[in-house]
Parts: sequence; structure tokens; C-alpha cells
Amino acid sequence: MNLYAVRAIYAFEMARTWRTLMQSVISPVISTSLYFVVFGAAIGSRMPTVGGVSYGAFIVPGLVMLSLLTQSISNASFGIYFPKFTGTIYELLSAPVSTIEIVLSYVGAAATKSIVLGLIILATAALFVPLRVEHPFWMLAFLVLTATTFSLVGFIIGIWADGFEKLQVVPLLIVTPLTFLGGSFYSIDMLPAFWRTVALFNPVVYLISGFRWSFYGLADVGIGVSLGMTLAFLLMSLAIVAWIFKTGYRLKA
Repeated sequence: MNLYAVRAIYAFEMARTWRTLMQSVISPVISTSLYFVVFGAAIGSRMPTVGGVSYGAFIVPGLVMLSLLTQSISNASFGIYFPKFTGTIYELLSAPVSTIEIVLSYVGAAATKSIVLGLIILATAALFVPLRVEHPFWMLAFLVLTATTFSLVGFIIGIWADGFEKLQVVPLLIVTPLTFLGGSFYSIDMLPAFWRTVALFNPVVYLISGFRWSFYGLADVGIGVSLGMTLAFLLMSLAIVAWIFKTGYRLKA
């Protein structure tokens, strides 16, 4: 493996975070803090506890997932789209760098930035609500797996997109609604039976449920199912990326 190339691309992508610090870190943290103020304080004070956990603390895993999903996609999609836009993607494809090294560099950098952001948001949440983590290993595992999976999704979107506006289509019109409807602010057990069944077709439910279980031991679905679905999303994303490089889809045209 060409570790020098991997390190160079990874360092370049990480350096972009410092050049866009307001957009990459500060803005998501402020936005999430507003959710804590509005939902945790204003609404949470009028709601009973959920499964023995205060409402403000209950929504923390969902809000972290919301930021993690959107930022993972955004970081990875822009990272690979910009070389396509400027034409430098051809220099990368012709360089002695393998497909695995390209994906590892871009996806690794995007996932790293998302994980750091998630940890910053957790630290911020601790200032607003009483936070506890019952299963820290599984919390980190879900954090890393989710960030990696959706960074791969963002990588796919970045290759598929043929304009800057398309980079925002999937995060804004698909991922964000699915996250809001996936139990970020409530337990799907609160829903009527029919709508609970419908919610189980939402893949984000499994991500949020598993992540919330690592905090409070509460889960809408079994932890094994959540972990299995997360790994399935990861393998599916890897398969699509492998197909893209095998066929040259939107790379060689």
C-alpha cells in the first residue's frame, strides 16, 4: 500500500477543515446547541421522562446522529467532487494510487472529521443535560461505523453529482427527513402500531436506536439488529464504491 499517497491526501482533506472552520465545526455545534435549548429546555420541561431518562438527555444521541450523518455525507461528497470539478481527478486516477488508497484517504478524512465533530457535540451536550454513557465501547463503535458508512455514501454522491446543487439533494431531501422521522426526538414505541411498523422500514431508526442504547440501555429495536443493519449499510456502500471504480462510472467520461 502506498502509505505516502494515503497520508498526503488525508492530510490535504484534514487541512481543509481548518480553512473552513466556521462551516465544518462551529456552525454544526451552534445549530445542535439550539436544538438542545429549544427541545431540551422549552419542550423537555413540559414532557415526562422517556424510559426513566430526562427528555433533554434522551434526544442527545439523535441529535449527534443528525449531525454525524449530514456532516459525513457533506465532507466526503465535496472532497471527491471538487477534484472532478477542477479536473484534477484525472491526475489522481493516473497516479500510482490504487482504488483502495483513494477511498481510504477521502473516506478516512471525512469520517475523522465527523467523529471529532460528534465528540465535540457530546461535550457540548454535557453542558446542557445530565449525560451518561453506559456502554462507551459500543458508543464509539456505532460512532465510527456510522461515520464511515455515511462517508462512503457521501463519496458515492460526490461521484454521482454533476453540479454543486446535487451535493445537497440527498442530505436535505432524504437523510435529514429520515433522521427526524427515525426517532431522534422520540421513541418509536410512542407511535401507534401501524406507524411503528412503517418506521421500522426507516434505516436510520436502527442507527439511532443502537447509538441511544449505548448511552442509556434503551433501544427501540434489538442491539444485535441495529449492529447488523449498520454493518449491512457499510457493506452495501463498499460494494457500490467498488462497482464505480470497476466500471469508471462518472470518472472516465
